[in-house]
Amino acid sequence: MKSLYQVAELFIRMEPKFEPLISRAEPYRTDEKTQDFFDISVTPETYETYRQKYPNATDPLIEYMETGSVFYRTLISHSGILLHSSAVVLDGKAYLFSAPSGTGKSTHTELWLKEFPGAEILNDDKPAIRIVDDGIFVYGTPWSGKTDQSLNRKVPLQAIAFLERSEENSIGEIASMLALSNLLNQTIRPGEKECVEKLLDLLSVLIQRVPMYRFCCNMEKDAAHLSYNTMSKGKIK
Repeated sequence: MKSLYQVAELFIRMEPKFEPLISRAEPYRTDEKTQDFFDISVTPETYETYRQKYPNATDPLIEYMETGSVFYRTLISHSGILLHSSAVVLDGKAYLFSAPSGTGKSTHTELWLKEFPGAEILNDDKPAIRIVDDGIFVYGTPWSGKTDQSLNRKVPLQAIAFLERSEENSIGEIASMLALSNLLNQTIRPGEKECVEKLLDLLSVLIQRVPMYRFCCNMEKDAAHLSYNTMSKGKIK
């Protein structure tokens, strides 16, 4: 039987059958009564399509991947995007560190947890960002990557950094075209023309309003202090 969940202030109805989705979705389950929801189902045909493309994919992995894909594609029509990133919260603001898998974004945000009392991981892999009337916010979601670090919470976005490994630490704001390229590389790109246009509109707003940085760093504590000291001074427009 399908249950109702609230993720990023959107209601979804689905029936998780496998771990890890069962336990990761549980904090988002809601008893609220509403008809304003969308369904997420993983059909036998979907499982077969995934197996053809990814022969080693298990049913639990297919369920996890497909439900996340449907949610994040639907999110675009609700003024939101996925950003492949590790989102850390400090002093009531969300800081996002985005990079290709294996670069070290989670390692960097773990430094924040060690260096800054009160810091928390909002989502360690696929936080949702929504542009709403009263601001730009980041949300935890059930799709939280290998580490399963996520909170069912809404936090104002402070800044985004695109992380690169380096022996020396440096950080600086980036030009709009580079920001767009980085964002496109780390989000879901839908195939439908209308959705692509909506996505580009959302990314344009983010670039105009959110401080974005190129962050070259090693994995020592000084890198965490540099990123916080710089990004905390940025201002959302």
